[in-house]
Amino acid sequence: MNTVPDDIKGIWQDTPDLHAAAAEREELRKMRPVLELRANATATIREFFKNLGFLEVFTPVRIPTPALEDYIEAVPSGDEWLRTSPEFHIKRLIAAGYGKVFQTGPCFRSEEHGTRHLIEFTMLEWYRTNADWLDVLADAEKLLAFTAKEVLGTTVCHFREQEIDLALPWERITVQEAFNHFASRDLDECIAQGTFEEVLCEAVEPHLGVNGCPTALTEYPLACSGLSAQIPGKPDRVERWEVYVAGLELGNACTELAEPQEQTRRFIECTRLRAREHRDIYKLDQPFLDAIRLGFPQTAGVAIGLDRLFMLLGNLDDIARTNAFL
Repeated sequence: MNTVPDDIKGIWQDTPDLHAAAAEREELRKMRPVLELRANATATIREFFKNLGFLEVFTPVRIPTPALEDYIEAVPSGDEWLRTSPEFHIKRLIAAGYGKVFQTGPCFRSEEHGTRHLIEFTMLEWYRTNADWLDVLADAEKLLAFTAKEVLGTTVCHFREQEIDLALPWERITVQEAFNHFASRDLDECIAQGTFEEVLCEAVEPHLGVNGCPTALTEYPLACSGLSAQIPGKPDRVERWEVYVAGLELGNACTELAEPQEQTRRFIECTRLRAREHRDIYKLDQPFLDAIRLGFPQTAGVAIGLDRLFMLLGNLDDIARTNAFL
């Protein structure tokens, strides 16, 4: 009989649970179609951007300070943090003269749970200069249709008992129009009352991307868009959109804010909000701010949650089913 030395008791399981191991092995075998879909879709995405002349880049996962946004919570890693997004490092590359870049990789956000969220998830981000939010919206329309066609053999997806053709032009509706139509609520009133996110999630999102094609929700309020450029002539709205399919948000995009003073002001306001609500306070990302102070070209960027895209392509009802171990 094997005996466990006293000095390692507590870290060694003397009696292996082979029943549990066998059950896991069977579940992992069943995952193969999903893992093949993930692999094929990821390779297709890389092919799409390579064909457009984008450079694939890699940025740190463990960073001194996370991106400072109102309601995104970072996961601590010792005296540093796991990235919530690679955005600020990529923007430093853009400031250094890289015109078209993309990245796929893991990101981490705490306090995100449920069938649509994972604490560790896979993000695709791409940025290009001399472009605005509408230019990258066209990129996204082509990317989703191309990926579905290559992976599924068709641009038509079946998801949440709906049929969605990703080759169709996306429906577009402003946030103001959506709040008026679906929630019968005034957008600016909801912002003032602090109920914007609640109304958006409960009353608006279920109606987006349900007409046979994705929906781009556009013209977000400045008050909840800390990194987006303002719309000329609409100082309280920004050049930002989010894409939805069958009520599921897939991604977020904007024309990037390139004014260092305004960016610093928004960071400070975000810090004050987090302090009032007794949440973690993050340092300002000084290298990022210094980079845009030296000059930042007009740039637009997009972030797509790849696990959610795999949900769509695989007709999966739970984001956990897109991963073998998460």
